[in-house]
Amino acid sequence: MDLSNENIIHVKKDGIEYLQFRKLLEYGDIINHAYSLGLDRNYRTARANKEKLDVETYEKAIKDYEDLCNSIGTKKEHLVKPNQNHTKEVKNVEKKININEPDFNLINYNNTDGLVTNKNNLLLATTNADCILLLFFDPVKKVIANVHSGWKGTVQRISIETVKKMKSKYNCNPNDIICCICPSIRKCHFEVDKEVKEIFEREFQDIQDIQNIIQEIEPNKKWKIDTVKINQILLQKEGLKLENIIDSKICNVCNSNLMHSYRVEKEGYGLNVALIELKVFEK
Repeated sequence: MDLSNENIIHVKKDGIEYLQFRKLLEYGDIINHAYSLGLDRNYRTARANKEKLDVETYEKAIKDYEDLCNSIGTKKEHLVKPNQNHTKEVKNVEKKININEPDFNLINYNNTDGLVTNKNNLLLATTNADCILLLFFDPVKKVIANVHSGWKGTVQRISIETVKKMKSKYNCNPNDIICCICPSIRKCHFEVDKEVKEIFEREFQDIQDIQNIIQEIEPNKKWKIDTVKINQILLQKEGLKLENIIDSKICNVCNSNLMHSYRVEKEGYGLNVALIELKVFEK
């Protein structure tokens, strides 16, 4: 099966499969990036409750990261990953903390769901099993960000927090910023109850067509919500150009034979990873 479309290329290389955005590949001399595929690979580095994995499982995850890194031409030692917790916290990364191993499970990145940097050879990583992952790139200022935005992060507008951080820290112009939306659960499968529906209605009263984004499917019991559309609208409001907000158009649940999905796998679910890194370049 090939998931390639007008925005995405499905790469199969030496037994490794991943997705890449056509737009970001235009800047292949500046950045590395990928979104992992494969149920035989699991990019989890800690248990869901943040406790340590057993040694064998952790070493398997490190090998999976290493294989993917090698495939896109980078090194696992460059990896920096936040300890995601459905927050709106976006942290700046100035340097690696562990010199010869990935920056995984570090207290420095507790309760953090986004990373941003303008330093090269820092391979920013986030993981998902249905939540939205956002890859940001400013080709003018040479700034990248990698952000985890589940429904709670979307309600907290972490995508906007990221753009604001890029503006304040690196003087980025939103008109220059590219945002690529990785595979995630889509409206076709994101069903919520009344409590969650009302949270979205309260938070996004400023979105004109919010009632079209929230669709009732079972009278007064179940609704479907298009969280991707909400993020697209938020990013446009913050100044990103429509043509620079690029959606993979891929649903984790619909493609659960190729990628991990919490709603399909339930307990013991695996994690996919999104990666982005600035290569060495002259400033």
